[in-house]
Amino acid sequence: MRPKEQRDSDDRVSIRPAGNGEWIAALSGRWTLDRPAIDAVSLLPAEGHAVERLRLEDAGLGIWDSSLILFLIGLTDQAEARGIAVETGGLPPGVRRLLDLATRTPQRADARREPLRLGSIERIGIGFRAVLGTAGAISTFLGELVLALARLFSGRARFRSSELALFVQQCGAEALPIVTLISVLVGLILAFVGAVQLVAFGAQIYIADAVGIGMLRQMGALMTAVIMAGRTGAAYAAQLGSMQVNEEIDAFKTLGISALDFLVLPRTLALVLMMPLLTLYADVLGILGGVLVGVGVFDIPVTQYLNQTREALSLSHLGVGLFMSLVFAVIIAMAGCYHGLASPRSSAGVGEAATKAVVSAIVGIVVADAIITLVTTELGI
Repeated sequence: MRPKEQRDSDDRVSIRPAGNGEWIAALSGRWTLDRPAIDAVSLLPAEGHAVERLRLEDAGLGIWDSSLILFLIGLTDQAEARGIAVETGGLPPGVRRLLDLATRTPQRADARREPLRLGSIERIGIGFRAVLGTAGAISTFLGELVLALARLFSGRARFRSSELALFVQQCGAEALPIVTLISVLVGLILAFVGAVQLVAFGAQIYIADAVGIGMLRQMGALMTAVIMAGRTGAAYAAQLGSMQVNEEIDAFKTLGISALDFLVLPRTLALVLMMPLLTLYADVLGILGGVLVGVGVFDIPVTQYLNQTREALSLSHLGVGLFMSLVFAVIIAMAGCYHGLASPRSSAGVGEAATKAVVSAIVGIVVADAIITLVTTELGI
């Protein structure tokens, strides 16, 4: 007796025997995702039937989408799991192509692996290689910047003078309020810190020496550089990172315009021009902050305080501070522009580039400050 033909509730598929161990699955009707899914397992003949092949045929297919492909994949997997060969020659060509595409590359057994667990030595090696790679990229960027400066002095660099004027305004006049506040507070702090020890010996007049030398030689340039790193360095990285996201940097390259000449050079020049002036401004305000403490708290006469300051200071102190400011300006410009140009092309990448620019600039400033201080101390400057 032949087994009874099997159908689902909406007659989209029927499976019937055709003799000689072959069964036919006839597909018809509309197969769309808004219709109920069909369980492929329930349609296959029971285990007791001798089934060797299952032939899929088109019995009047209407509109179909991915739901049909999903059903056929499930039916094919269940049939092959029971050792039943599946023939798809009777299906429409479009269905066969999609089914073949979906099953052509099976997932490897080892496709999902556990994450590689590295030991401490491997982590140190990977970190060291990353540091070397970053150092090499920064060295390359520095070399390209030097070549851009050479093109500038030879008259071959191309950038707009209006851009340079805009960056000078942003690095100079617009930075004065925050530099004013920080410089006065640093002068006050230096005066109070020095007074704690000097007052015990009745030598509060030397507060003027501590504040004056500290501001001219170190704190004026250092604090101005930290302010500009957080303010201007981050702005440079964000601006160039946004241009990278919008593919404006690629447009410059396509037009044959050097991004270093047009974008990096004016920003660097603006910082190099403005940092010494801002440092001088910070030095004066820091000394005035010390005057406020010395005159207002410790009753030192203004004339005596200023005379003591003048005697304590020398051109060498001023020269060291201004030299530091130039070095810091180059470090800030390089950090901001390098991380901006290397920014990933996403909004999150722009924020990450700005953060890296500030951190790199501050680290570079502190390292350069330590090196210059050691060298000038050894040379007796």
